[in-house]
Amino acid sequence: MKNISNISSKIKPLYDRVLIKEDTETKEKKTSSGIIIPITVNEDKGSKKGEIVAVGDGKIEEGKLIKLSVEIGDEVLFQWGDKIRIGDDEYYIVRESEILAIIK
Repeated sequence: MKNISNISSKIKPLYDRVLIKEDTETKEKKTSSGIIIPITVNEDKGSKKGEIVAVGDGKIEEGKLIKLSVEIGDEVLFQWGDKIRIGDDEYYIVRESEILAIIK
């Protein structure tokens, strides 16, 4: 993963949006008996996995700022989002409500 502070200095999501670098691990897995399992077998078509590299300030409700419950460096499962390119890398801009879970 590239230096997170370098990316967060180039783009700052607004409000309740976060910038996520998708985990695109392409390594095939091999069973103990020698069977190769392609990465596409393990893909979850309903969600993606990634690391948060930048966050917005939060959502404003009734005139009060509500901070996000995720932070830079969190590994998350997410869905949807707009794919953008910064340099040679692709990222997703996602609302916090599209984050399904924080992976611990």
